[in-house]
Amino acid sequence: MTQFLIDNMAPIMFGSLVVFLLSGFPIAFALAANGLLFAFIGIELGLLAPELLQALPSRLFGIIENDTLLAIPFFTFMGLILERSGMAEDLLDTIGQLFGPIRGGLAYAVIFVGALLAATTGVVAASVISMGLISLPLMLKYNYDKRLATGVIAASGTLAQIIPPSLVLIVLADQLGRSVGDMYKGAFVPGMVLTGLYMLYVLLMTLVKPASAPALPLEARTFREPSGKSGSTSVLVLTALAVVVGVVVDLNYNPGGPLDERLVVSIGAAISFAFVLAVINRVLKLNLLSQMAEKVTFVLIPPLALIFLVLGTIFIGVATPTEGGGMGALGALVLALIKGRLNLGLTRQAMESTLKLSAFVIFILIGARVFSLTFYGVDGHLWVEHLLTALPGGQTGFLIAVNILFFLLAFFLDFFELAFILVPLVGPVADKLGIDLIWFGVLLAVNMQTSFMHPPFGFSLFYLRSVAPRSVKTSDIYWGSVPFVVIQLIMVALIIIFPGLVTTDKAKAQDRSITRSLDIDLGKPSQPAPGGPAPSGPSEAPEAPTLPGGAQLETPGAPPQSNDSGPAAPVFEFEKK
Repeated sequence: MTQFLIDNMAPIMFGSLVVFLLSGFPIAFALAANGLLFAFIGIELGLLAPELLQALPSRLFGIIENDTLLAIPFFTFMGLILERSGMAEDLLDTIGQLFGPIRGGLAYAVIFVGALLAATTGVVAASVISMGLISLPLMLKYNYDKRLATGVIAASGTLAQIIPPSLVLIVLADQLGRSVGDMYKGAFVPGMVLTGLYMLYVLLMTLVKPASAPALPLEARTFREPSGKSGSTSVLVLTALAVVVGVVVDLNYNPGGPLDERLVVSIGAAISFAFVLAVINRVLKLNLLSQMAEKVTFVLIPPLALIFLVLGTIFIGVATPTEGGGMGALGALVLALIKGRLNLGLTRQAMESTLKLSAFVIFILIGARVFSLTFYGVDGHLWVEHLLTALPGGQTGFLIAVNILFFLLAFFLDFFELAFILVPLVGPVADKLGIDLIWFGVLLAVNMQTSFMHPPFGFSLFYLRSVAPRSVKTSDIYWGSVPFVVIQLIMVALIIIFPGLVTTDKAKAQDRSITRSLDIDLGKPSQPAPGGPAPSGPSEAPEAPTLPGGAQLETPGAPPQSNDSGPAAPVFEFEKK
């Protein structure tokens, strides 16, 4: 029995963690208790040396010293201030009027505002609740299909998990040992594509079932010119002029320079041009722009300027994500002050919520460090590695298996728990298979979006249920989410089939994540990994496992080889039939 426990300590430890989680015990304490319990068992069995636990303080201090995690409270505080300052209400009202005359206009407005809120707040709960309170009653009033209306609102709120500055991208970058800025760059295009897929679904619904998303009636369109026109033509002209200004700036500013820098500068110039023109038109009463154009400009420019301030400085390398988060928090306070909605009560509520979320993340991370210390000590990482590399299909087989695992576990675990428990186990295997970890992190982020949309435990569904009228049944919310979960899975498939959707700089790994093996010699007896070859001596490393096609993995325990270029994003070949 003792030998059985020694030989199978890693799978037994992982299985006990599942039991802990299913029992409803708080995740942070379940991780820590599981790690300490099996540390004591391993020491008693002679599998682990008592000195193992002496490494625990240094690993916990590593959390405190990790300045990357400071971005989490900064971005959370920024999002909460913006949400409480009424920005969502202004955006939904204005964009709803802009898209109202077309069929499905309110649904398009919700998706557009959801993407904009994701790029400014990064908080799913705030986005879903705000849009549920403001847009859902209007959509129901004008006879939108209940399932379509609830599905659009819940799905648009989850865009905050993939569009920067997403909290889950910060956590994934930390766990995978990569730059948060690189993770943000990689996720930008997939986030926009996913937004486009949501809009495409609404378009298909308006074509197949026009009654499910009617246009706003004439009496509901409040922005009217004295002539009776909507003023949307003026919006299109102003947008076209701003685009021309952006293109001209791009052609003349540092030709041949870095694309990120040119893009940020040209977009900044276009936004500034539109805002200055709207201000001049209002101050001098030139009547060059319609009321709709002025309203759209003054409502859209402040959040766009904040996005430019935060993401733009990160993308061009002027600021780190932590510094960008600090500037974003300050910018949110300034915007709230300009709107006249900044007060002590609002600031206190935002700070208390930020404190709770930050403490939640840190406690889970502490528990994960305790668990990983013991799990690595019993060669659990080698067990997971041999388990996953033995799958048929090489990279493709590994990616399919991991995505199915994350999708199924997302029914029961939220994205923080998935990121802290599973990512440290599958990340090193992906690295050894030659998969770019920025690409892999973005892929997992898209997959983990489904944790907010899964019936019956998706958090977005609960948020929406808390603010939805009684006329909307819970079954309507659940069935409404299903098409958007399918769209999210289609996005996962698109990233695997077209790896170039994720922008990667082939950045060098930053070995600061908990996925790295312990660099301490505890003098424990060498134990073979389950299913792997036994070492022939105390100092001899186990034979590297062979992948399909004859490729070999880097020997576990061997010092990592320097690779300045980093692994490339996977390229898949499909047979032509």
